[in-house]
Amino acid sequence: VQLQASGGGLVQAGGSLRLSCGASGSIASINVMGWYRQAPGKQRELVASITSGDNTNYADSVKGRFTISRNNAANTVYLQMNSLKPEDTAVYYCNANGRGRRGPYDSWGQGTQVTVSS
Repeated sequence: VQLQASGGGLVQAGGSLRLSCGASGSIASINVMGWYRQAPGKQRELVASITSGDNTNYADSVKGRFTISRNNAANTVYLQMNSLKPEDTAVYYCNANGRGRRGPYDSWGQGTQVTVSS
């Protein structure tokens, strides 16, 4: 299963960006889709995740500012990021796990850079 992320870029503090990530390949089901980020010199951290039943989970640092959603028919997950702060600057990675036609998978996208200027 392959994931393709898009939507990163450069934005001023207070601005918004929307990330998208589509899954393709031998997909039988997708359980959890999520977004992680990794800033320079820091470990990768969970930003938000969403289950197939639309249960969501957010890092405390983004609650109230970011919204995760998914389109199950299109195997796509989105991350709407509002009120961006310079500390949101990082490479954002999408993740999906579930069952493929050849067995379970846990796949990562290639990462998309988000830079927030002060």
